Amino acid sequence: MPLNLQANFSEPGQRYFRAFTPGDDFYQTLIDTHRDLSDEQSAMVNAKLVLLLANHIGDITVLREAMHIARNDA
Repeated sequence: MPLNLQANFSEPGQRYFRAFTPGDDFYQTLIDTHRDLSDEQSAMVNAKLVLLLANHIGDITVLREAMHIARNDA
């Protein structure tokens, strides 16, 4: 399965009237997760989040592609 680079956010049972709304909901949740954390705590949350989501994806080929794209855009 190739890495999906198109917007792919959804929430089961939730009806959205605009395609960008689920992505906005995700972004707000991400910002809320980091609120009131120190830079060190925020970096730790990001590291844990990357590992949790990588484990959930599980496909090493997809993860390598994602890391390659992320690094090239840095």
